[in-house]
Amino acid sequence: MKMSIHPAVDAGIKTSPATRSLWGYINNKPKPGGTLSCKCSKNPVVIKITSQAAHNHLCGCSQCWKPEGALFSQVAVVPRDKLSVTKNASKLEILDENASIQRHVCKECGTHMYGRVEDESHHFYGLDFVHLELSQDDGWPPIQFAGFVSSIVESGTNPSELDEVRARVHSLGLEPYDSFSPQLNDFIASRSSKLNYKNKVY
Repeated sequence: MKMSIHPAVDAGIKTSPATRSLWGYINNKPKPGGTLSCKCSKNPVVIKITSQAAHNHLCGCSQCWKPEGALFSQVAVVPRDKLSVTKNASKLEILDENASIQRHVCKECGTHMYGRVEDESHHFYGLDFVHLELSQDDGWPPIQFAGFVSSIVESGTNPSELDEVRARVHSLGLEPYDSFSPQLNDFIASRSSKLNYKNKVY
């Protein structure tokens, strides 16, 4: 089986964020943020992010946008108030307004630019999902794990190939999980607990 996990990792993974050539490190920290552009050759949608991303990972679910031929998407999160559409916002549409994560997609090239949670009771409320491969900037955090590995079956992968996929992911230095990583699950549990406490009626 010849497989593409994702173009960002097929040739190996960067183990640490790269120094930005113009900004360099200030107090040993790279300049956060950057821009993401859709795949249109003319008048692309451009998003500006003014913070560092978090929880950068591979995702095998069938809802996330993936490069052609890749088994996984690459997804990270940023605070929603640190993300803005700076060019060609009129080209964006919501793929499914009933989904818990509303994916804003370029109507022309089909690129998913960001996913937003509007439900204030959702554990990911306040965070936007982004695909860092759409950025030409360096300094983003490295990919940390592969989540929802078994879900690639929903996109057409034969279940008999899952062991090979997991072995390939592991060989790249990533842990394969069938949900989120334990650390991200802990984050979700913490957010859910705080929301439940906030909404509790005495």
